[in-house]
Amino acid sequence: MSNRTAEPAKTVLLRRGEVHSPADPFATAMVVEHGQVAWVGSEGAADAFADGVDEVVDLDGALVTPAFTDAHVHTTATGLALTGLDLSGTPSLETALARIREFAAARPGDRVLLGHGWDAARWPGGRPPTRAELDEATGGRPLYLSRIDVHSAVVTTALLDMVPGDVPREDAPLTRDAHHVVRETALAAITPAQRAEAQRTALAHAASLGIGTVHECGGPQISSEDDFTALLRLAAGTPGPRVVGYWAEQDTEKARELGAVGAAGDLFADGALGSHTACLHEPYADAGHTGTAYLDADAVAAHVVACTEAGLQAGFHAIGDAAVSAVAEGVRAAAEKLGLARIRAARHRVEHAEMLTPETVAAFAELGLIASVQPAFDALWGGEDGMYARRLGAERARTLNPYAALLRAGVPLAFGSDSPVTPLDPWGTVRAAAFHHTPEHRISVRAAFTAHTRGGWRAVGRDDAGVLAPGAPADYAVWRTDELVVQAPDDRVARWSTDPRSGTPGLPDLSPGRDLPVCLRTVVGGRTVFVRPGE
Repeated sequence: MSNRTAEPAKTVLLRRGEVHSPADPFATAMVVEHGQVAWVGSEGAADAFADGVDEVVDLDGALVTPAFTDAHVHTTATGLALTGLDLSGTPSLETALARIREFAAARPGDRVLLGHGWDAARWPGGRPPTRAELDEATGGRPLYLSRIDVHSAVVTTALLDMVPGDVPREDAPLTRDAHHVVRETALAAITPAQRAEAQRTALAHAASLGIGTVHECGGPQISSEDDFTALLRLAAGTPGPRVVGYWAEQDTEKARELGAVGAAGDLFADGALGSHTACLHEPYADAGHTGTAYLDADAVAAHVVACTEAGLQAGFHAIGDAAVSAVAEGVRAAAEKLGLARIRAARHRVEHAEMLTPETVAAFAELGLIASVQPAFDALWGGEDGMYARRLGAERARTLNPYAALLRAGVPLAFGSDSPVTPLDPWGTVRAAAFHHTPEHRISVRAAFTAHTRGGWRAVGRDDAGVLAPGAPADYAVWRTDELVVQAPDDRVARWSTDPRSGTPGLPDLSPGRDLPVCLRTVVGGRTVFVRPGE
């Protein structure tokens, strides 16, 4: 985890607000000292601290919460999406091509044009752009344009000509090895200055959303070693969100050498549903195959054993039910070799874990696996008419992302965005979990909030953080929001939770259609890393 170098943190008293804390559910004030929460309590008691602090912050009724942790981010790609061509939400192929033309004209000096976020499944006609259309739109320049799930891409002829060696030339989105080599070529053309700009932009954007920590999921098929280490150096030397690095390679020495806490993250057991590369037990409803397996149970077991013995977290990207089953089988085999207690203590991770069965949910609980999941996937692709239903059929699609079943089984959840696949949007993520398209998978706002704050810290082995309680890191955000409420799928739970005797602190009303809270200030380790202009 990065450690920023900066001036000593101030001793600060925050008062006249609402402090979301398990230490005192009715707290209105908090003292921060030496980068940690020193005290949480009532407004009357705050008077005793007022003369002994460096600064007093009048919250004027604002809400203070732990800062969010986004447990799955691709930071450079996020920054490039923020500074480059973002096609997410583009309503049609024609609109996408028009935006590509405008982008190319506006950036005449770029060696390679970079874009992200197209989703042909949402366009009339349902087809991606052809290479000829892209060549025309860019004027024959190199262009790399990743699909929204980042598991396939369309490119121009000029970019293919830059790739060393042979690469398929058929006019279709590139997947698997062909995609990886073309992406590597495109990203290699970025200058260090462009990369640093993208990383700073992404981290500043995260801070503006109340995110205090990001888990960077790098790897040789995603970015580069230079990209990964440059990000860790930048985060260590610049006030901003903490960065926890994961390196997705079956080489524990390499992960340790690069400063990663785990040989984990997007170590691919399979691909993605949108690209028909997630590995399934039964064929896709709209394709005559079951996707692609990149790792089998034996490979998973070997990696988990190596990581456990090296004192590192192991982790895998697994989306399809066959891939998730292979990961569970492999981790269980590792437990049989090393002992269940050692495997559970290591807190190995599974990223995405979208297609779970009752058997794999039980396996996650037994093996102590962290489910690093992205509720915005359901918000974007769930529902009777969503991409999941088109790929899998409505019945299978309704089984995806079963957050309530995971919590009931005792599986730790860590929420993230997989940005730039879906945007950095912590309150939107909490809302997506609480108002899941499938009602039986919904969880309370409180549980979702915990998964997006404390859950990310627990996923890196810290049980004392992600809350506002004495001794915890002073990572917090200040929010402008409406009246606080308690929302839960079960009305009886909601009624009891709003009774003062329950001692349950409220959270913003995240009902669909309501405005989400606005971040006024983000503090990491007692140091302010974002203040909204005008505040």
